[in-house]
Amino acid sequence: MDATSLPSPQTPESVFTYGAPQLKFGAGAADEIGYDLSLTGARRALVVTDPGVAAAGVAERVATQMGRFGVEAVVFDRAHVEPTDESLQEAVAFGRERGPWDAFVAVGGGSAIDTAKAVNLLTTNEGELMDYINAPVGGGRAPANPLRPLVAVPTTTGTGSESTTICVLDVLSLKVKTGISHARLRPTMAVVDPLLTVSQPPGVTAASGMDILCHALESYTARPYTSYERKRPEERVPYCGSNPIADMWSEKAMTLLASSFRTAVRDGSDLDARGSMALAATFAGMGFGNAGVHIPHANAYPIAGRVRDFRPADYPQDEPMIPHGMSVSLTAPEAFRFTFAASPERHLRAADLLAGQRDYREVAAEERLPAVLIDLMRDIGIPNGLAAVGYTEADADDLVDGTMKQQRLLATAPRPVTEEDIAGIFRRSMTLW
Repeated sequence: MDATSLPSPQTPESVFTYGAPQLKFGAGAADEIGYDLSLTGARRALVVTDPGVAAAGVAERVATQMGRFGVEAVVFDRAHVEPTDESLQEAVAFGRERGPWDAFVAVGGGSAIDTAKAVNLLTTNEGELMDYINAPVGGGRAPANPLRPLVAVPTTTGTGSESTTICVLDVLSLKVKTGISHARLRPTMAVVDPLLTVSQPPGVTAASGMDILCHALESYTARPYTSYERKRPEERVPYCGSNPIADMWSEKAMTLLASSFRTAVRDGSDLDARGSMALAATFAGMGFGNAGVHIPHANAYPIAGRVRDFRPADYPQDEPMIPHGMSVSLTAPEAFRFTFAASPERHLRAADLLAGQRDYREVAAEERLPAVLIDLMRDIGIPNGLAAVGYTEADADDLVDGTMKQQRLLATAPRPVTEEDIAGIFRRSMTLW
């Protein structure tokens, strides 16, 4: 076995799994949530949103039309952009105090949806947040009880959280971003209404769109499900490696991005581009929510968690933050240079899908995907590497430490990853162009 190869399993896995929520997609889909909830028998629901979405009146509109179908709605409007353990504990305390609930509705970006997942988990199961956070950061406990129905209504195009089993958060005391992962966290229904994303400003569209792109790319280049040792039924996890169904969703997401991403950033009123981005986000979520993500996402957690004073355009300016999609993208070109040797054909196919009408055939094979990514990042205003968001090479060791805590993600990488490998990716990502 060379340094680019995974060990061959003694008994290769022959089973892959696939899960997805019920999906309702299209302009006006959000106006039908009350009817959809009434079919579940729900009579009392908690609507989880953030202050910005609440101020725009979207959550209140959803809550009001739920009442017409006999569903009492209570709105919690303090979901934190980029959730923290503290913000989730506040939301859980609200949910426990004001409950019980028959259902939950999350209206907003991935932050609101992930907050609703945590509230759903901890109002239906005993224990505290840290009990359920993935090991080694937390206890990694699996929920003992079923969760309530959760309807996820994204107002941004990026996280794919409406499709996935993941709740992502910052643990403030450790300065690390991590998550909770279990199949029971997956929303029951995703209601994707492109009209809700029209007000998303360019900076948010760019950052969250890079999250879509990396979801699709990482799941498409993830180690194959057949490269794992065969699991017993009780050992199966949502991230099972690249597989034919996840590949299909990832390829379609990349095709949609190639034709719509730059347009959506440049002209947010273009409904065709907004619709394509919303569909790409959902499709990429259906891909990575089953295959998994790897190095760029593992790197993103410490990048976002250790932010000093960077304040991105078009986001709340009251505190420093590096948006999740931006933090994922900053090491992506170098990460895919590193993984190229594991599956050259997949990296080249992805480059072709993302390039659209642009011709990169003169670029060396191993440089083609990084070149496509860098050209896109420059065009949509993503910062030029880690140095542009406040890091120096002296931070590499701390960043590596945060990445190596994300073993659930690194286990999906298509080649073995050492601390030295990750350190090199961080150092080469200080400036991208």
